Amino acid sequence: MTRTSGPATEDLLIVGAGGFARETAQAVRDTVAADLAGGRAPRWRLAGHLDDDPALQGRDVDGVEVLGGCDLVHSRPGTRVVVCVGSPRDYAVRARLVRRLGLPESRYATVVHPTAVVSGSSVLGAGSVLLAHCVLTAAVRLGSHVAVMPHAVLTHDDRVGDFATLASGVRLGGGVRLGRGAYVGAGALVREYTTVGAWSLTGMGSTVLADVPPGEVWAGSPARRLREAGGPALEELRAEVLETGRRPETRMGSTTR
Repeated sequence: MTRTSGPATEDLLIVGAGGFARETAQAVRDTVAADLAGGRAPRWRLAGHLDDDPALQGRDVDGVEVLGGCDLVHSRPGTRVVVCVGSPRDYAVRARLVRRLGLPESRYATVVHPTAVVSGSSVLGAGSVLLAHCVLTAAVRLGSHVAVMPHAVLTHDDRVGDFATLASGVRLGGGVRLGRGAYVGAGALVREYTTVGAWSLTGMGSTVLADVPPGEVWAGSPARRLREAGGPALEELRAEVLETGRRPETRMGSTTR
């Protein structure tokens, strides 16, 4: 097969070595395979994982080496980076780690699985990851460092703030606003033109029919308030209040194509 010209292959480091990081590594491998099958130069060369857990360093995770701690990104200035950490127990960790690393936006890659469907009118922020079979239909805007898990569907005019997470199978109606750092659990449905506030958590399988305030946990069908969000999320929310002088709802970050 004759290889066509295209963008040069870039080295990519994945910060994290847990479940999300492993899924992203697989998305990178699938992207490379699709590029080669199409006669294109591979978009990425997977350089390895970085993780602060000493027990993981030097080990292979699904065939990809954990090279060392996260701060090694500074010793490889020509390598692109994507930060793939976080869980419902601490979904603010991605924001903390990006802040700690202090890298310019230009260092961050955007990883899109080859089976994802992203419309030409949609915009993706730096550092965001879209996994297999997710769909962005029309004029969707994702901020930076957003995680979109498999089979999530975002429909027309949705706006997603920096560091938000959409777990597998989430469905957003048109015109939904997800605030900075919001976590929407697996299989949740969010009604059109609803706001899900910054650093809130929506439980798996929930049906969100009303606005979710910032920094709260909602669950059920229809979703109702259960309690305040966990400490790390509330710390991020308080920091934003101090920075802006107001309680945020859907504060959006910058986006790039």
